[in-house]
Amino acid sequence: VQLQASGGGQVQAGGSLRLHCVASGKIYTIHVMGWYRQAPGKQRELVASVTASGHADYADSVKDRFTISRDNTKGTLDLQMNNLKPEDTGVYYCKVDYMTGWGIDSWGQGTLVTVSS
Repeated sequence: VQLQASGGGQVQAGGSLRLHCVASGKIYTIHVMGWYRQAPGKQRELVASVTASGHADYADSVKDRFTISRDNTKGTLDLQMNNLKPEDTGVYYCKVDYMTGWGIDSWGQGTLVTVSS
């Protein structure tokens, strides 16, 4: 599976952005889709993930502000980010985990989100 992410940009605190990720190839092998981010000087961290059945998990820092959604038939993943804060700044990556027997995971290229105060 190949992943193409888009939607990053620069926004002021309190603003919104929507990230979009498109998976191509054997999308039927995907189990979990998620967004990770890496801030300057920090480790990459999970922002939100969603299973094929629709169960979503969020990092505590983004709960009630971010919403993750996916379309299994199209192989797309979105992250609606509202009330952005400067600490949300970082490179955001789309990642998929495969169903058992189809490999481990794949990462997309990052998209930069910059939130200014």
